[in-house]
Amino acid sequence: MKVKGLRWWIIILIFLATVINYIDRTAISVMWPGISEELGFTKHHYSIMLNVFMVAYAIGQSVSGRMFDKIGTRMGYVVSIMAWGISTAMHALASGLLSFGVFRVMLGVSEAGNWPGAVKSNAEWFPAKERAMAQGIFNAGASMGSVIAPPLIAMLYLGFGWRVTFVIVGSLVFLWVIPWLIINKASPKKHPWITSEEQEHILSDQPVETRDEDEKALSLREILSHKEAWSVPASRFFLEPLWWLFAGWMPIYLADTYGFDVKEIGMFAWVPYVGAAIGSMSGGWFAGKLIAEGKGVDKARKTTISIGAVLMFLGLLATIFIANTPEKFVGIVAVVLFGFQFSISNVQTIPSDLLSGKSVGALAGFGGTVGLFCVIGMNFLIPFITETSYTPAFVIIGAFVPLSVIAIFVLCKEIKRIEIK
Repeated sequence: MKVKGLRWWIIILIFLATVINYIDRTAISVMWPGISEELGFTKHHYSIMLNVFMVAYAIGQSVSGRMFDKIGTRMGYVVSIMAWGISTAMHALASGLLSFGVFRVMLGVSEAGNWPGAVKSNAEWFPAKERAMAQGIFNAGASMGSVIAPPLIAMLYLGFGWRVTFVIVGSLVFLWVIPWLIINKASPKKHPWITSEEQEHILSDQPVETRDEDEKALSLREILSHKEAWSVPASRFFLEPLWWLFAGWMPIYLADTYGFDVKEIGMFAWVPYVGAAIGSMSGGWFAGKLIAEGKGVDKARKTTISIGAVLMFLGLLATIFIANTPEKFVGIVAVVLFGFQFSISNVQTIPSDLLSGKSVGALAGFGGTVGLFCVIGMNFLIPFITETSYTPAFVIIGAFVPLSVIAIFVLCKEIKRIEIK
């Protein structure tokens, strides 16, 4: 049989994997008031939990990026998602800081594969003009997971307690693996269900070396010998802390600033991610529209990234000067995260614009690793600089935003395929 639009089925499955990814990782922050009360943890303990996850996640980005280049996206996803589902469920066995830390490390390493895996899959299944849209759909999974997670986890927590909740959300991966293995049988070049029209649509926009399954993957050293490649890790170094400030600390902010409990966190914490989900789709659509109008990949990516940066910067100023109620705060953060996702879907697409198929995962993974090291530094700072107010954190993140844009414009004069000698 032939399936029309097979590439869209693939990206929908990756979207769903990302929803599960964010439900699993968000569980600890939503349930933290209950977990900390039972086990006697403090905000500094929470910072440690975030950072052991982040260190593992940063390392996992580079390791899994190379794994996906080696074994392919089909089996790479199976390995990653099964590992993170099991790791999530094992949190139910935690009894103290050490055991929680071990399970967070396991989760961080395994969940990291979702990002370089998605970038690599999009490079294989989508022509350049559609990749930002595909990346936007994928990133919308992170936003939708963050929308679903607070009320879902709060409901499960109130009904079953935090230990059983970890087991339930960890088990979601088993619902995903079967359709993935059935639908994603092979690459576009060899898939038995793909129509000839779709195959030509995908492959005609890819360089010959990308279509060659025997193509040699470049080493990370070879990739980074090109200045343009550094635009990805440099930009992500300044951008990633913004997302993780809110993803990791917003539930704690609501608890510290407004005295929210788990139920109230569940009622409010999902709202900003609606803006993020819309931003993911909008950023991909907007860049694709510019390319279709003949603006070129370079112009489309940089214009979209810049617009998102303006929204982020103005929104962060508003969190400092305007957000004096929880309703205003979550509404403004929705604008900030809209801007972030509007930009990041295009930043994350740049590796597939610069490199051919078997090297995309390595650069995407390295970019994620570099970005997360900045996040780790911020997570160490947050408990100290937010003792009286979260304003210093918003100021630092706000200063990072223009630097992320400058990094791309300076290091990558033109976003185009790197000539490999």
